[in-house]
Amino acid sequence: MENSVIDRAWWKECAVYQIYPRSFFDSNGDGIGDLAGITQKLDYIASLGVGAVWLNPVYDSPNDDMGYDIRNYEAVMQEFGTMADFDALLAGLHARGIRLIMDLVVNHSSDEHAWFVESRKSRDNPYRDFYIWRDGKHGKEPNNWASFFTPSAWKYDEQTDQWYLHLFSEKQPDLNWQNPAVRAEVYAMMNRWFDRGVDGFRMDVINLIAKAKGLPDGTGTPSPEGYVFAPEHFADQPQAHEYLREMRRVCFDGRDCMCVGETPFSSSATGFSYVDPVHRELDMVFSFDLMDIDSGRSGKWEIVPWNLARMKAIIEDWQTALATGWNSLFWSNHDQPRPVSRFGSAESEVPRVRSAKMLGVAMHLLRGTPFVYQGEELGMTNVPFRNISDIRDLESLNFYRLAAARGEAEKAWQAILRKGRDNARVPMQWSAEQNAGFTTGTPWLMVNPNHDRINVDAAEQDPDSVLRFYRALLSLRAESRTLIYGEFALIEREHPQVFAYTRTLEDETMTVLCNMSGKEARLTKAVSGACVLRNMHGEMEERLLAPYEARVIRSHV
Repeated sequence: MENSVIDRAWWKECAVYQIYPRSFFDSNGDGIGDLAGITQKLDYIASLGVGAVWLNPVYDSPNDDMGYDIRNYEAVMQEFGTMADFDALLAGLHARGIRLIMDLVVNHSSDEHAWFVESRKSRDNPYRDFYIWRDGKHGKEPNNWASFFTPSAWKYDEQTDQWYLHLFSEKQPDLNWQNPAVRAEVYAMMNRWFDRGVDGFRMDVINLIAKAKGLPDGTGTPSPEGYVFAPEHFADQPQAHEYLREMRRVCFDGRDCMCVGETPFSSSATGFSYVDPVHRELDMVFSFDLMDIDSGRSGKWEIVPWNLARMKAIIEDWQTALATGWNSLFWSNHDQPRPVSRFGSAESEVPRVRSAKMLGVAMHLLRGTPFVYQGEELGMTNVPFRNISDIRDLESLNFYRLAAARGEAEKAWQAILRKGRDNARVPMQWSAEQNAGFTTGTPWLMVNPNHDRINVDAAEQDPDSVLRFYRALLSLRAESRTLIYGEFALIEREHPQVFAYTRTLEDETMTVLCNMSGKEARLTKAVSGACVLRNMHGEMEERLLAPYEARVIRSHV
């Protein structure tokens, strides 16, 4: 542990606030959030006590997948503003001591990117090898891979009589990382953003950039359309490590930056291989084990009850496996439903507020860097969408279309209400005014009707609000070396309601106690010490936790 204390870094000691620009604040009334809108809210962001902002993609894009299909890596999406607006935002953040993390999407580009426009012109075009083109087999796709978003991961191109690989939408062709010219272009682009002043990158599906040699067929269970989802052939391939080590040498070394990789399908052991201090390809990874805890065998849309024992096992596994590395800590992001609706209670106001606070304590005091997604600090909830016409998310729309064709539209709709990505993407709730104070125009996505009571203005006036509590929570962590660098140990391991752990550094221990149920919970033994944070008022019985109660107890040896 002493080594971890010595190995200090700004990105270990701060919390990160994630902003989905399209839904944060609209400065010009067109119904779409923008860079100038974020700049107008910088004092609010600073008031949270965060040390960095992660910005979802703001690059020029046709928006097939909400900016994750990039047409130009070095231009700003017109709806979001100009490069001058970006520079003003960056300067405003830095003036407040807040760093900026950009979203890097380099597993794929848009099919409207200049590289792909050239690539599809002819088989001998200089850019042909920037993407993964293959001949078909027997008049069908080169292999049987399924895509995340569409039945097949291949799209036929008549002009050149070949197929190109797209693990996501047809408008998101995968880049060919085996080509050194591709890697050189990506690294040069990253370095230009670093030179502009950004402080790091969150790397979208970065563990998918290498594909298995020969692109073999997947061997799993085929989808109803006959395709096989085959992450064993496109995730965590050995060459991905070679590429990331090269990226560190060319881009990260010598810079005081932070780079976190999104790594779906990675186990804790695989996750550690990316953050192992020996190579330190990445500083952190976003893992999905916890995010998949309520997913059935067929994936996220098969919703099963989550299990506290399993949750404890997952968290302990990652905390232990990355003990000499570093964890990312998150309940939510732009791809996940709202945590208070998923893991807490949004049924009524008291349990919503209390469980939102409890979830913040449970996650953000673990060992790692907290990532707080916009609205989490208000306890925003999932959205009562009325029908499929309210949905804008490509993943949800494709899932619904395929399910409807099989006669399962209602089942799919219920799954979208629970876990669809638009739950997190509705506009930020600033006030009880029309459109939640997000825009004076027509919002691009419906506003949650509960904005009349769940909003920033109301939270600022309420001393017991989730917002006020999150500020206290992040302040406590920022001021405690123990909560940043202390060792993790799970306690109350067998308790069916309570998630609890200790963080210990030298002679100080912080004990975190969280009742994750809506019923009273009795601890197996009392914890002595001073209570430094609690999500409710009133008498405190040593061994009894109220529904959704959270406590942090400080003690010394």
